[in-house]
Amino acid sequence: MTQDHLWMHFTRLSAGEAPVIVRGSGPYIWDQNGKRYLDGLSGLFVVQAGHGRTELAEAAAKQAAELAFFPLWSYAHPTAIELSERLAAMAPGDLDRVFFTTGGSEAVESAWKLARSYFKQVGKPMKTKAISRNVAYHGTTMGALSITGLPALKQQFEPLVPSTVRVPNTNYYRRPDEDMTPEQFGIWAADRIAEAIEFEGPETVACVYLEPVQNSGGCFPPPPGYFQRVREICDRYDVLLVSDEVICAFGRLGNYFGADKYGYQPDIITCAKGMTSGYVPLGAMIASERLVEPFLSGSATFAHGITFGGHPVASAVALANLDIFEREDLNGHVTANSEKFRSYLDRLTDLPIVGDVRGDGYFFGIELVKDKATKETFDADESDRLLRGFLSQALFENGLYCRADDRGDPVVQLAPPLVCEEKHFAEIEQVLRTVLTEAWSRI
Repeated sequence: MTQDHLWMHFTRLSAGEAPVIVRGSGPYIWDQNGKRYLDGLSGLFVVQAGHGRTELAEAAAKQAAELAFFPLWSYAHPTAIELSERLAAMAPGDLDRVFFTTGGSEAVESAWKLARSYFKQVGKPMKTKAISRNVAYHGTTMGALSITGLPALKQQFEPLVPSTVRVPNTNYYRRPDEDMTPEQFGIWAADRIAEAIEFEGPETVACVYLEPVQNSGGCFPPPPGYFQRVREICDRYDVLLVSDEVICAFGRLGNYFGADKYGYQPDIITCAKGMTSGYVPLGAMIASERLVEPFLSGSATFAHGITFGGHPVASAVALANLDIFEREDLNGHVTANSEKFRSYLDRLTDLPIVGDVRGDGYFFGIELVKDKATKETFDADESDRLLRGFLSQALFENGLYCRADDRGDPVVQLAPPLVCEEKHFAEIEQVLRTVLTEAWSRI
């Protein structure tokens, strides 16, 4: 089986033939040669309920036989209605209106379009700009890529959509002042958002995009008080707070939504991935009822739509997936086991290459350094040779699928299916210890 016609995503085509994954069951996947691997990344932060859940496949087949497709353009269908009601009941506060997409980038695009359209409707047409954090990834479509805080990802496609601004992220390990407490750092980082709004002009800023735990760069959790201060800032300047939960929603942090985990009220939530555990593509923008109000009368219309948004089959699978969450208490399972997972990863801090372990729920990053005392990182060439030249392949060959990433400082990221237990954490730690020890010997 050749791959001559397959254009893989975010992949160096010069690398040659890629591994072929043919089967999955629980937290494990198998390649075409029958070798088993622990899926330490849930595919791509997606397969919350684990692989091989036949009830999700059966829900898809049943719905496809009844109504395979119909759009949500001026019409509705039962599974989209039921799923929207269920998501609205789960979402915090008055986030009661669900606009379906097929994935995360579309949800992020939809939120920015809604923010711009809303402010035009209420007589503030200059409020168009979006603020996001350094190193944050928010998607690859042109609008979402513009919001993304990773210059290297954007260079091939510039010029992008204008009017986006970057602020510091919440990487406490690399805080600007070593004497800062987590609380002080959180207030400092939040206040940089207020500073950016003032600099750009409050009358021009529409929204701020923040992940509950920032993915790119290696799982930056929010310091205590951070989101509460951000909420105050957004209220002060009439700026919408978008909680980008494409990764963090649906159990990754032990809650349906990360906003609930950290006790803040967003104006919009964007989500996707784990909503269906990846069995069918589906995403959503969940908006505050006040943002919908200008469109509820007269001829006003939110002129935006996606052909496959809220697809009947995808909606049916999402409903079945949420049934699994409730029946097996996956959120409770993550909450009960998160510290145990962290404890296995913390054991790796005895290795000279491990600088920091951070994250929450079933979502952790391990930052790799050249010098633990000074936190000296690897240069671009060293990072490339370490991550692409050795780590990624070595981890996979040792039976662990995860991510070795250098979009910020070099990290190994772990986000296993939510069904994982202590034996799986031990397996992850053993493989990481073996491979990271060898990596250090090569430096």
